[in-house]
Amino acid sequence: MLCYNCYEHKSELFSDIIAIIEKCDVCRLALNDEDYPYILPLNFGINITEDNNLELYFHGASEGTKLKLIAKDNRASFEMDCEHNLVSEIERGSCTMEYQSVIGHGHIEMIPDEEKYNALCILMKHYHMEHFPFNKAVMPRTTVYKLGQNFYMGIRFIQTVLCYLICRKGSFSWPFCFA
Repeated sequence: MLCYNCYEHKSELFSDIIAIIEKCDVCRLALNDEDYPYILPLNFGINITEDNNLELYFHGASEGTKLKLIAKDNRASFEMDCEHNLVSEIERGSCTMEYQSVIGHGHIEMIPDEEKYNALCILMKHYHMEHFPFNKAVMPRTTVYKLGQNFYMGIRFIQTVLCYLICRKGSFSWPFCFA
């Protein structure tokens, strides 16, 4: 019998989720399109409100597919991941990836012009450049928006014993044993 002894820890602990988000550089935002989701990688900033709500801030051009889709339906999902580590064991033909990720969904709100500067500062703070001197002439052509979460969850997938599978007569055997 093959043993897949993997550790997948799902956490809804706010502090765990924030710790993962702080290590991520890119957030993938999924918007509702006609037949398929529209997904795009974005820079982001994080704000924790006084009542411990999580807000993600994004910016971009003031026209395009993304804004048309948000105007039509402001519901969105997101995913971000970090701490990637390829784990392989050549002798057993085993290979997997360790990672940490956060997923969630919520509603997007456009940020009014008078709040753009502060929102962009939140975004830059995530990249350790909170006092970046923005070119204010570009700000009117920049759209800033935030995603307030209705739901989020953090996942840590850590390989404790290398997983492997054996092919017998063209069929795969996938017995699982979780620690």
